[in-house]
Amino acid sequence: MPLMTGEAYIESIRRMKMNVYMFGKKVACPVEDPILRPSLNSVRMTYDLAQLPEYQDLMTAISPYTGKRVNRFTHIHQSTEDLVKKVKMQRLLGQKTAACFQRCVGMDAFNAVFSTTFETDRKHGTGYHEAFKRFMCYVQENDLTVDGAMTDPKGDRSKAPHAQSDPDLFLRVVERRADGVVVRGAKVHQTGVLNSHEVIVMPTIAMGPEDKDYAISFAVPMDTPGITMIIGRQSCDTRKLEHTEMDVGNAEFGGVEALTVFHDVFVPNDRIFLNGETEFAGMLVERFAGYHRQSYGGCKVGVGDVLIGAAALAADYNGAAKASHIKDKLIEMTHLNETLYACGIACSAEGHPTESGNYIIDLLLANVCKQNVTRFPYEIVRLAEDIAGGLMVTAPSEADFRDETLGPIIDKYLKGVAAVSTENRLRILRLIENLALGTAAVGYRTESLHGAGSPQAQRVMIARQGNLEHKKSLAKALAHIKD
Repeated sequence: MPLMTGEAYIESIRRMKMNVYMFGKKVACPVEDPILRPSLNSVRMTYDLAQLPEYQDLMTAISPYTGKRVNRFTHIHQSTEDLVKKVKMQRLLGQKTAACFQRCVGMDAFNAVFSTTFETDRKHGTGYHEAFKRFMCYVQENDLTVDGAMTDPKGDRSKAPHAQSDPDLFLRVVERRADGVVVRGAKVHQTGVLNSHEVIVMPTIAMGPEDKDYAISFAVPMDTPGITMIIGRQSCDTRKLEHTEMDVGNAEFGGVEALTVFHDVFVPNDRIFLNGETEFAGMLVERFAGYHRQSYGGCKVGVGDVLIGAAALAADYNGAAKASHIKDKLIEMTHLNETLYACGIACSAEGHPTESGNYIIDLLLANVCKQNVTRFPYEIVRLAEDIAGGLMVTAPSEADFRDETLGPIIDKYLKGVAAVSTENRLRILRLIENLALGTAAVGYRTESLHGAGSPQAQRVMIARQGNLEHKKSLAKALAHIKD
């Protein structure tokens, strides 16, 4: 099957009978819902760009398993060059959508599960790796979007999964059958799950022997009976119902998250990739987190490019572009953004093959990358808001601007430089508002903090990967200290 077009992707999601709720009601047709559709458009861009010859090298790859050209989001990394192209692809998509395009989680889950199943099979004689490769080829050949589900609700963070007062606060196996397992629980903050054909579920933490029922990884279609999605709220989300393009800021693209509930969902044996081998739960979590922290050195940088451009335009429209402090702020925003990109490229270039043959990033540098992402976008947003001015959050609505009586008044008093229309000035301010405070802020500012793990999660990994003993030995050698 050739690469799917964006339109074919939209129609494939339309045909799925997903169980979706929002604002207390079941969503009859998520594809046409005005709040949800922008998030679908963002995923569509991953298909549309893959059709264009100028982006083929970044957006696609030749699969060594099918021998065919596949979307890079379904690819198993074969080299450091693949890892670098992944980051460049993510920056491109961030630039094109200024939103979360949602397929990174599945791509990162693909590569983490690929290597972990190989090592699990080698120790336990299981058949997970071959089962996963069959699933992977199915996804590649049909050009499917796959979500990755790792984060459990967790309940009382001081207790292990098996010790929770409610055993369902971590997703678990509740029944083992000859033909598969039945699972129950939930995954939270699930970015893009609504717009996915399949979901790969993974454990969320390292586990001990008592947590055997929670050490489960598998894949199922998103319209599997028993799966329910409850859409998360975003700031300014109902502006999309007002049919006022300008007030939304970024009317075409967006992101979406959901609380995804698995209520006694059956998983057949050929879709199970970990089932009770608790010692490999931590490996899967660590590898997925590493890949996903690398991702933030691409996607957030692309959105940052748009925000920097919007801030520069706001300065032009305000008549402040020549002020030295404005120039300095734009330089600082660029410096911070390119530092994030440098980290994403560095951890990719320093990657190495796993025992299964696919490539993994340098885990220390990937965690440094994400640690910077928890900080720098906040400063970039602060500087953008500083340059934009208070009108970004106090401007009248588009309905007022279009009103026959109020419109001329707004046009008169909210004018910036003479060569720029008041409407264009308001449009760029609304885009900055969207990226800094509105619906896109979920996929830029807030997700920069909590996506792929909180800041402390990265610090734990940096401490683990930092190799202090080696650094001590370097200092001892130069100081001529002998133990």
